[in-house]
Amino acid sequence: MSMAESIHEQLPNPPVSSAFRPARILIVDDEVVVREILARKLESLGYICECCDNGRTALDLLSNRRFDLALAGILVPEIGGVAFLKEAMRICPDVAVILVTSVIDIEVAVDALKDGAYDYITKPFSLEEMVISVSRALEKRRLLLENQNYQRSLEEQVACRTRQLKEALGVLEHTYRSTLVALSRALDSRDAGSDGHSLRVTLYATRLAQQLHMTGPEMRIIEQGVLLHDIGKIGIPDDLLRKQGKLSESELLLTRKHPEIGYHILSNIKFLREAAELVLHHHERYDGKGYPQHLIGAQINYGARIFAIADTLDELTSGRSYQAAISFDAAALEIKKMSGVRLDPALADEFSRVPVSEWETLRCEIADNAKRADFLQFGPGGL
Repeated sequence: MSMAESIHEQLPNPPVSSAFRPARILIVDDEVVVREILARKLESLGYICECCDNGRTALDLLSNRRFDLALAGILVPEIGGVAFLKEAMRICPDVAVILVTSVIDIEVAVDALKDGAYDYITKPFSLEEMVISVSRALEKRRLLLENQNYQRSLEEQVACRTRQLKEALGVLEHTYRSTLVALSRALDSRDAGSDGHSLRVTLYATRLAQQLHMTGPEMRIIEQGVLLHDIGKIGIPDDLLRKQGKLSESELLLTRKHPEIGYHILSNIKFLREAAELVLHHHERYDGKGYPQHLIGAQINYGARIFAIADTLDELTSGRSYQAAISFDAAALEIKKMSGVRLDPALADEFSRVPVSEWETLRCEIADNAKRADFLQFGPGGL
């Protein structure tokens, strides 16, 4: 009995199920009767079928139309079933493919399954066998596509949540910076002649940190510590901070407690603990004659040594009640003289590598932008 006759005898069988989802099926076989009988059977189950007699035409159809499954003979003309399988999977990665052959070859069958075929059916086959294989192949394809869609949806949700988190962190970061800047301004306002001092020193310090090729997190600690270096003055009476004349010995001892007061305030705040070390050391001198711990050289917090140069630059160019402001050129010479005494010589050398005109420009930019809460993001324009 021929394959066509064998299939024809099975046509009276009723549909396996009426619950199959409609799908588009491409039937590729060189026997016209086989194509027609398969198409009639599958269409009776609700599938939409299209037929062709060679591999090349089938690939053209796959390129231009959507198919859910392809039934392809191994020995179809122009391009055989195995080659067709590989090319079909390239053109339509999500199409399910069932290979049909009249030759039993286990090696070919195994290779076909490895290359992505759902099933490998030999002739003669029963229509029920084919219907079951088609149903299973389409169900597997549906599950794979659902999983892909789920993964894609999950990735989109993660990306969306990530964007929302970044936006929230951005708002939090802006609020945090605004709070630190506002606090530094409040601290400056309590100290005679210190208006804008913390903002200027912060920008000078972060510019020097850039010159030293410090990382973003390291520079963030510098920024925090310098902005809040005088927070300990909260514990110093206003009349003492604003006193114009010379302080008495007891008054001087009291004011010199502010680094320790500031350290105790910030060290209890988790994200400011590292900055607290800078605050504690910001009045130490490289030669050991500073306070409160009289530290020498590298014993002093690195950020505090950077602060010392920035603070000296601002002190010299801004002036105080006890001295007039000098030019940036003159200040650069004074900083060079203080190298190894008040200031770290290596950092003083790096300071000198930055053109004086750039320090002057920073001063002007601070004056123009000091009211902006986002100005201090590691300097103008950010990192």
